[in-house]
Amino acid sequence: MVPSDPQVPAPSTSARHEVDVLVVGAGLSGIGAARHLLVDRPGTTFAVLEARDAIGGTWDLFRYPGIRSDSDLHTFGYAFKPWTDDDSIADGDKILDYLHEVVEENDLARHLHLGHRVLAADFDSATARWSVRVEAGGEVSTWRARWLFCAAGYYRYDRGYAPELAGLAEFGGEVVHPQHWPGDLDLAGRRVVVIGSGATAVTLVPALTSGENAAAHVTMLQRTPTYVMPLPRRDRVALALKKLLGPERAHGIVRAKNIARGQWIWNLSRKRPGILRKVIRQANVASLPAGYPVDTHFKPPYGPWDQRLCADPDGIFFAAVASGRADVVTDRIDRVTPSGIRLASGAELPADVIITATGLEVQLMGGIELAVDGEPVDLREAMTYRSCMLTGLPNFIFAMGYTNQSWTLRLGLVCDWFVRLLEHMERTGHEAVVVEPDPAVAARSALDFDAGYVKRAAASLPRQGDVRPWTVPMDFYADRRLLTKGPVVDEHLRFFSARTPVPSAPSHQEVTG
Repeated sequence: MVPSDPQVPAPSTSARHEVDVLVVGAGLSGIGAARHLLVDRPGTTFAVLEARDAIGGTWDLFRYPGIRSDSDLHTFGYAFKPWTDDDSIADGDKILDYLHEVVEENDLARHLHLGHRVLAADFDSATARWSVRVEAGGEVSTWRARWLFCAAGYYRYDRGYAPELAGLAEFGGEVVHPQHWPGDLDLAGRRVVVIGSGATAVTLVPALTSGENAAAHVTMLQRTPTYVMPLPRRDRVALALKKLLGPERAHGIVRAKNIARGQWIWNLSRKRPGILRKVIRQANVASLPAGYPVDTHFKPPYGPWDQRLCADPDGIFFAAVASGRADVVTDRIDRVTPSGIRLASGAELPADVIITATGLEVQLMGGIELAVDGEPVDLREAMTYRSCMLTGLPNFIFAMGYTNQSWTLRLGLVCDWFVRLLEHMERTGHEAVVVEPDPAVAARSALDFDAGYVKRAAASLPRQGDVRPWTVPMDFYADRRLLTKGPVVDEHLRFFSARTPVPSAPSHQEVTG
């Protein structure tokens, strides 16, 4: 189980709610942004608002058995803080511990405001400030900020995606969505069907077949196969380098190695998908009993990385299937019955518990109602710029990760550019900047990915262009060239200043409230 956060103190109600940068979200992205501001922009005032009562985002929200990262923590973690645990693919509690260490080591708790939900934000061009409506403890207050940094993730925290299943109301057992896992769920000796084939399902299956609360049997019911690749939980090269060089010096080398490996695999999947498909199939065959119908259950109709690959650390998922404690069924659901699930093929799956590992519901920018000078902003009409700003939204920056590598890997690059942009504006005396659209740029969805949760939300997402800096590339090196090594400004940015006097922000870095 992932622990909640008992350390961060309750904020005072007496301080002023005005900062230079207001960060929304206290997950990996928000805490990372806060640390960059603290270290790279001393004197810049900032606060981090988190709707939930604990830091950690995903890693505090999800409590289902076996929760872990699908990415290696040398790249999923921060460049500024080495990942020292022996496990490279790590469980959720270790990731949350790592995040708490960042907060403690950098004294970030004084900047955090838990239980503060951002409802709406309106940028006033006359004062070059955001007015942000925030609900906390049943009361609504207004915060003012020069910049809004949205690190609220890409999905709704209050609910997951749950498709309508005919007959579900008639089911006589329990129905659970992993996003709302009950701590007292008793699975011992019960038959469990996990609906889904993504990372959550692949994580749940082996976890539910072991331990004191192990189910009698677990079936993963999937409509379409997914690529599942067994990988070592521990990185032997990383462990050797840590022993030889120490964690600080080894971290940069291991991180660079893993970024390069991930980018190489992605490029291979784009240029020679047949090779990667063959490698994955061979690994699956080697992990399963002779004669197992690998092509029925583990041969997707799409290419590798058209959707995200599922990692199987140390092959524990395949081991559960090979042992008979779990099985995989590929079929469509006809309807749920009082005692299980009837499939389109006519087969019946008996079940005492149904787990709907059916995915996330995308929600960008934390569902905040955004406006400029009182006019609501339609994010569907906005276009991304440098993967971190949107046309028409002044002094607004956001964290959008990679779908083909660690989601948080782009964060450090974005923060580097943001700091350089703030320094440029300080030198030139400008208070605000907005990205001007280019009508000559062709548009497509900002998340160019074939996953179900992305396709369901495609109509509500911002757009990206077909040329840089309007694209959202799944390429760390391209982003690094643009964000950390290229010019900080270009012709697409329009700078301006407030037209009316405004009260100055507090001069001290700590802002509570």
